[in-house]
Amino acid sequence: MRQLQTGPKRAVNLTLSAATLDLAKEMGLNISQTVDCLLAEEVLRLDLQRWNEDNREAIEAYNARIANDGSFSQRIRKHLAESSDLEGAAR
Repeated sequence: MRQLQTGPKRAVNLTLSAATLDLAKEMGLNISQTVDCLLAEEVLRLDLQRWNEDNREAIEAYNARIANDGSFSQRIRKHLAESSDLEGAAR
């Protein structure tokens, strides 16, 4: 997954709703910072969504294997429990 680092800024032209822009200025919002933060959040959200879609089959296969076989720690606990049961029966 990507991480966005702060780096050099670049000037861009945006078209925003005049009413929204006026209210934001009245509230003292830093428009550039606000848009930058919101855009970064959306980019990361879409990147995660794309990653999940690209890896859906592998995730489903992993989840099916865990549902069928259990996790590594569950298998170890089962093995240890079975080993202690065998030792108890041998005494």
